Amino acid sequence: MNAFFKKYKLFFAVFFGIAMVVLFLFYNALKPKKILPIYQPAMVNYELVDSTLQHVKKFHQIAPFELTNQNGEIITQNDYQNKIYIADFFFTTCPTICPKMTENMARIQAQIIDDPQVKLLSFSVTPQIDSVAQLKRYAIEKGVNDQKWNLVTGPKKEIYTLARKSFLAVKEDGDGGAYDMIHTENFILVDTKKRIRGFYDGTDPMAMEELMLDISVLKREDLN
Repeated sequence: MNAFFKKYKLFFAVFFGIAMVVLFLFYNALKPKKILPIYQPAMVNYELVDSTLQHVKKFHQIAPFELTNQNGEIITQNDYQNKIYIADFFFTTCPTICPKMTENMARIQAQIIDDPQVKLLSFSVTPQIDSVAQLKRYAIEKGVNDQKWNLVTGPKKEIYTLARKSFLAVKEDGDGGAYDMIHTENFILVDTKKRIRGFYDGTDPMAMEELMLDISVLKREDLN
């Protein structure tokens, strides 16, 4: 018996190898592909959603916007046309979660730097402080690449409306009044059709890994 196995050792090794490849291919073919949800206001914690939208169950998209970036350029939704992008809400003088969020966003920037399909967008929630000059200083300090990442400022009311009614990002009901302050650790993943596809804790490294995987899912989705 031992002589038989020795004689056909190479045959069995090759057969076993082919069998493992076939099983692997079958497993991958049968394994369901990950599909990201398309978030509607009714699916999100009601505290994060403006009361006028809490009943909405379909067709939610990011509304048009027109704000100014760190270079004094007007940034609109057209700058993100047919792009996957990650948005967040921050302010340059924040001493708590913003430094970690910006650090994680910079790490994402490094990973997508050569990917023309993915961009970043950060909204200042203290536009009265975060002037263009202040955003530019912050951008230089944090290594922001102007081609990939816009830090934007503008009318406070417009930014707060976007946070509450478009990005479904913050709990506070502030409408942009002088003493309103919204703040959130959320990173929001937006697809090429202006739909929200994910929320992630921008201070959590594990959530950032999940975010990068989900970007790959969206890119695969766009190819189909």
